[in-house]
Amino acid sequence: MLDILFEDENLIIIDKPAGLLVHRTRQAFGEDENALIQLRDQIGSWVSPVHRLDRATSGTLLFAKKEEALPALKAKFMDRTVEKTYLCIVRGIPAIKEDLIDHPLTSERSSKLQEAQTRYKVIAESEIPFNSTGRYPTSRYAMLEVDLLTGRTHQIRRHLAHIRHYIVGDKKHGDNKQNIFFEKQFGLTNLLLHSWKMGFTHPLTTEKIDVTCPVPQHFRKIMTDLNWEPGEILIAGN
Repeated sequence: MLDILFEDENLIIIDKPAGLLVHRTRQAFGEDENALIQLRDQIGSWVSPVHRLDRATSGTLLFAKKEEALPALKAKFMDRTVEKTYLCIVRGIPAIKEDLIDHPLTSERSSKLQEAQTRYKVIAESEIPFNSTGRYPTSRYAMLEVDLLTGRTHQIRRHLAHIRHYIVGDKKHGDNKQNIFFEKQFGLTNLLLHSWKMGFTHPLTTEKIDVTCPVPQHFRKIMTDLNWEPGEILIAGN
């Protein structure tokens, strides 16, 4: 069963588990398991995803429940009036604790450069007595709160790779040495990127919708492994 974070007659917001596709894709041809089918069968209603969320990413995912509501909901994303906040754990600790990454990204469809902006803030830091790279006696990590100002494919992952603070568990844009270390040391096989909060004004009722999605167990475990108190950090972020 998918966890439902908010629902009315027009829309529904769920907690998408890490590893679950949003819908069928050419890249995963033949896989029938996805959030769209699960949610449709769970609530017995037509649904359509309003935006994208990487398969490896967990957290808030918005669906329309009526075809006539879909264009208005998609327009909210196109107009950039949906607030989307993510949590991630990265290699190293950024010297600038709060910053805007304004760096164009090449479209994976058209190969054209597109503007892309990501804002981040360091909310926790850790130094553990393990040599994860073979260079230093200790290893340093940070937990970031990230706000998407644009919505490009893999934007957060690519932007953090651009500033060389790779997200732990990112097999495409990350640091393979870190991924191997976390798998061997902590048993991690997931990407540490979570769609934590979503906020927008309902396009049909004008109600203000604010949803916070609980951090998944694999993410909380790594927070504890890095000597952070998950409850204290997450409550402070609220």
